[in-house]
Amino acid sequence: MTEKIAVLGAGSWGSILANLLDENGNEVRLWSYSPAQVAELNDHHTNERYVHDFHYSESLTAYSDLAAALDGVAAILFVVPTKAIRSVAQQVAAVLAQTGNRPIIVHASKGLELGTHKRLSQVLAEKIPADLRQAIVVLSGPSHAEEVAKRDITLITAASEDDDAAKLVQDAFMNDYFRIYTNHDVIGVELGAALKNIIALGAGALHGLGYGDDAKAALMTRGLAEISRLGVALGAEPLTFIGLSGVGDLIVTATSVHSRNWRAGNELGAGQDLQTVIDTMGMVIEGIPSTKAAYELAQQQNIEMPITEAIYDVLYKGADIKEVIPQLMRREGKPEIQ
Repeated sequence: MTEKIAVLGAGSWGSILANLLDENGNEVRLWSYSPAQVAELNDHHTNERYVHDFHYSESLTAYSDLAAALDGVAAILFVVPTKAIRSVAQQVAAVLAQTGNRPIIVHASKGLELGTHKRLSQVLAEKIPADLRQAIVVLSGPSHAEEVAKRDITLITAASEDDDAAKLVQDAFMNDYFRIYTNHDVIGVELGAALKNIIALGAGALHGLGYGDDAKAALMTRGLAEISRLGVALGAEPLTFIGLSGVGDLIVTATSVHSRNWRAGNELGAGQDLQTVIDTMGMVIEGIPSTKAAYELAQQQNIEMPITEAIYDVLYKGADIKEVIPQLMRREGKPEIQ
């Protein structure tokens, strides 16, 4: 069934998801705040800053006018950086209030809001009230835009408290190379998506420091343990963290050169200073603000997250990255399963 869908955010992931939805037969409006980017997409069907050497569908239309992009849509997909979710959602709510349209709200962003520590679906629900929308769906899992662009096999999760809305999103995205599973554990899916970026920073740092596979496996395994501890304390289901949006997303983000969080950690481990890493990456490194939000949230909840704390010390307290690993190794011995 063809749907009219707005995709907000024309970075690598947003633009590739928009292209996929277009190929699936939907009428897609891709919104960007940058008129130059909109012109490039519409005139040349390229997006070179974010996805090199890729030609987008000629039926995919980009917009810089948000109201035009949202006109009559059945669903709105947010793929903007975490720090922009609240402001863009407020703009969307203002448009919807004028039109009376009540679309499904979907987001494929991965992070926690700084300051409030809220999950992104909570921010969306707060800024787009229930009378202006239908259900909220979270789209997350092990995926890189570069590989979806090549039509590599990718499996992710659509999570919502509304099973019908999750099924509609599943139907819109599914095709021969992009498979969607549904899930009702929104808390677990969002926390897995946000917190794995922190562990990916650490995995990249280990590589940059010259450590081998044993160390990386240890970091990822114990990282998943602390992700699960915080998640369960906040109401997530434990099994979610061994699913696509948990261990699946952790594996791909903490091992792939496509991962900007892994690349950032690798540069830090190799001796580059943090500000230079941020300046040269060219895209948002979600693991950096997520580390601060997760650290503060763990302190509030009295949850032990030693890896997150170590990475926080490096990013926000100027700790020597070469010293935090021995400090982790010298922690008191304890049972693996608690």
